Amino acid sequence: MSSEFKSSESNFVQGFTIAAIATAIVPEQGSVGIVRLSGAEAFAIAQVIFKAPGQQQWESHRILYGYITNPKTNERIDEALLMIMLAPRSYTKEDVVEFHCHGGMIAVQRVLQLCIASGAKLAQPGEFTLRAFLNGRLDLTQAESISDLVGAKSPQAAATALAGIQGKLAQPIREVRSVCLDILAEVEARIDFEDDLPALQLQSIRTSLIHAIAQVTGILNTADRGELLRTGLKVAIVGRPNVGKSSLLNAWSRCDRAIVTDLPGTTRDVVESQLVVGGIPIQVLDTAGIRETDDRVESIGVERSRKAALEADLVLFTIAADQGWTAEENLIYDQIKARSLIFVINKVDLPGAEMVIEQVHNLTQGRASIVQTMVQTTTQTATQTTAEQTVGIEDLELAILRTVNQGTTHLGNLDFAINQRQSSALMNAKTALEQVQVTIDNQLPLDFWTIDLRGAAQALGEILGEDVTESVLDRIFSRFCIGK
Repeated sequence: MSSEFKSSESNFVQGFTIAAIATAIVPEQGSVGIVRLSGAEAFAIAQVIFKAPGQQQWESHRILYGYITNPKTNERIDEALLMIMLAPRSYTKEDVVEFHCHGGMIAVQRVLQLCIASGAKLAQPGEFTLRAFLNGRLDLTQAESISDLVGAKSPQAAATALAGIQGKLAQPIREVRSVCLDILAEVEARIDFEDDLPALQLQSIRTSLIHAIAQVTGILNTADRGELLRTGLKVAIVGRPNVGKSSLLNAWSRCDRAIVTDLPGTTRDVVESQLVVGGIPIQVLDTAGIRETDDRVESIGVERSRKAALEADLVLFTIAADQGWTAEENLIYDQIKARSLIFVINKVDLPGAEMVIEQVHNLTQGRASIVQTMVQTTTQTATQTTAEQTVGIEDLELAILRTVNQGTTHLGNLDFAINQRQSSALMNAKTALEQVQVTIDNQLPLDFWTIDLRGAAQALGEILGEDVTESVLDRIFSRFCIGK
């Protein structure tokens, strides 16, 4: 990919010095905020607005102490540190400077505005990483993995993203692309100099293609798991009122997320909690009890519960052992039975649990997981609930992981994972390689081989960024945060 990147379609224009806040800014929180500049004028802008007292050396890879000052008014904007990283030893391979300011919103915003007033341009989302890619600092898989690492929702997701940054995804893709290009070179040589070269070793080529397709298939198998790590799982706790849904959420999340009382219909809206189970980020939704009601507010909550159940990736159908399976459970089950489902038999320390479990087994013929939990709660006030016992939570998490892992590779075996864009390109590459096999088997002319070999190489090159359009780059980097 050329280092020159400018088009009417693109939001990115190389040549300008860009600036952005590179840290998350929260009002009245955060001890340090960073403003980053990259480009030919970055160092000059720093020299204009940063005053370093004493005999500090303005050299690459040094940190200077001083004050950020408005050159027009001599007003001190902030006391800060200046980090200097001159090209090519920087993230973008351009001159980069960073002002490490006081945190919060005001200080860094004032510093950013001063940088823009001094000649910098406000960076677009992902523009720093785009420049790193265009300048050969990163390939496209590494750039996308940086975005995944910044947005990781679990340690496993972060580890998988880090593997991509370290090139563990790019390496096997480069190997397959190299095989394609080697075979293509052999074929094209025979087309141009057929009389001067020995015949192609068909068996060797067939073996190489089989191995290449197997590699591509193995990488493709990480797509679903990678998507799960990136986006997580939405789990809805569903059931009629007073079966222990809110108590289950509180015990599972180990905090009082939901109000618990003995009054039916206490939960009027969907309550969310963010958890991580087996490396998978999970958004747990505690829903209002589903029942027919004349209460207008409660009926809105019930409708939201039904919607949450239909939109969730997994439904936890909660049943109280002491109340048993009733006609209301039948109505709820009819609405959610098409969903991926786990039955949660709650309050199993009370009589009736065995009968409910048998009813569920007979109803589903063992197709759905059944988890027994015992969540005993002591309600002190309407907003203070203490979960005294959480038997069965570990079994619940294992049931969720079994449901998620059916027919796929376990998360623990993932070293890297592809995204949807990469998956689409790999599917194209696999189809092209399989077509080469068909072409060979049908003894078609060598010119037909080259069409699909080029197609496979191009698809693999799109993943690495070696053969990619500007519109694709726009789409990828526009999803980045500003400042990265």
